[in-house]
Amino acid sequence: MKRLLPSLLILLLSTGFPAYADIKGEPVDYSANGVTLKGYLAYDTDITGKRPGILVVHEGWGHNEYARKRARMLAELGYIAFAVDMYGDGKNTAHIKEAKEFMMVVINDMAVAKARFTAAYTLLEEEERVDAAKIAAIGYCFGGGIVLDMARAGLDLDGVASFHGSLATQTPAQEGVVKTKVLVLHGNDDQFVSPDQVKAFKQEMENATVDLEFIAYPGAQHSFTNPDANKVAKQLNLPVGYDKTADEDSWKTLQDFLKRIFAE
Repeated sequence: MKRLLPSLLILLLSTGFPAYADIKGEPVDYSANGVTLKGYLAYDTDITGKRPGILVVHEGWGHNEYARKRARMLAELGYIAFAVDMYGDGKNTAHIKEAKEFMMVVINDMAVAKARFTAAYTLLEEEERVDAAKIAAIGYCFGGGIVLDMARAGLDLDGVASFHGSLATQTPAQEGVVKTKVLVLHGNDDQFVSPDQVKAFKQEMENATVDLEFIAYPGAQHSFTNPDANKVAKQLNLPVGYDKTADEDSWKTLQDFLKRIFAE
């Protein structure tokens, strides 16, 4: 038995443990129209050569740890991910009134939204490890609405994915303008997005001949991907909630979507 232990140890060390990615995350300052923006770049240092880049747009709470976590998860999949800052100075909050104020500054001025998103896009496009011909964007809640509006604006993205994002817009998609494939991952019990808005969105995409994949998860509420949603629901009395099944399935669906769009 004693003679077997060294051999067993070598076997375990060589094949028994998974090889973990060496993920690095670093803050990055950039700017748009004189406003300082504070983003976060995540990548696997063990991967060499260029790879696709993905922008991650935060929830209405602002650029926080959740957005950074999702950027790191994308880096673990082999992408370069950049968590953007749509509010400026990396602002984030846990207060609903303040979050609404931050959001309205961007939502009410699409020129501001586009300038801040484009600044992040340009930064990622010029990152030396990124294949500039392969860039996509994902967004959560407020961020989901932002990436959909960037698609509507005709930005040159391979794909956009919205997780429990807003669907209504002041700038509906026009035929021939949208250049990107669109994935919408929606909670069927989302009280922030009405059935009429879902119907109108699907019709809008059809009228504009957009390549759309729309998945609605039965029983899932707003913020179904965020494990902190249940705590937020209790603290702020909001109709939000985490759904493990929907979270895991939507992440797998995103992975399949990214593989498909970057292979074309």
